[in-house]
Amino acid sequence: MADFSDIRREYLKGGLRRKDLKSNPFEQFTLWMEQAAKSGLSDPTAMSLATVDADGQPFQRIVLLKRFDENGLVFFTNLGSRKAAHMETNPKVSLLMPWHEIERQVHITGQVEKLTKSEVISYFMTRPKESQIGAWASNQSSRISARQVLEAKFLELKQKYAKGEVPVPDFWGGYRVKADSFEFWQGGDRRLHDRFLYSHTDDDWQIERLAP
Repeated sequence: MADFSDIRREYLKGGLRRKDLKSNPFEQFTLWMEQAAKSGLSDPTAMSLATVDADGQPFQRIVLLKRFDENGLVFFTNLGSRKAAHMETNPKVSLLMPWHEIERQVHITGQVEKLTKSEVISYFMTRPKESQIGAWASNQSSRISARQVLEAKFLELKQKYAKGEVPVPDFWGGYRVKADSFEFWQGGDRRLHDRFLYSHTDDDWQIERLAP
């Protein structure tokens, strides 16, 4: 058995105090998101999306946050994917943004809703052309015999759309996570991490400190 019990480090980049928090979690998230982006992280918008299938089996994968406001956090994906199938039957999800280098995490729970067609088209048209073609080439989550199958499909579609715009696939879209909780985690020395939970009430947000 491999043993990694000796791998550890101290978290010394600073603490988090109640007096420093914004009263609204979206304002706090905006602040931390901006700081993460400016810190030089390679993928500051990467977030782990957790869904649950019909048998209660959890799954996780990385998606990219594309925009957010008080209406929710937005990401895009293939509507025929495994995660889309999970969300169709159980819209409850959780998100985790693991900003290891700055010793921070943000955990979000909520429910998803599909984006409108106009929102999907608006974003799709901003993608690089090869990314647009890639959306057509992949029947996401389906089993394929070899990578060459995927490459061949991509090259076929690249030739097909060489001189024109790439249309938005009917099977491609996006979701908005309507948040009902945010947890902000800041690493602390001696494993005394700082955790603050924002929970949505009828018309406001309640803030509580959690034990590490």
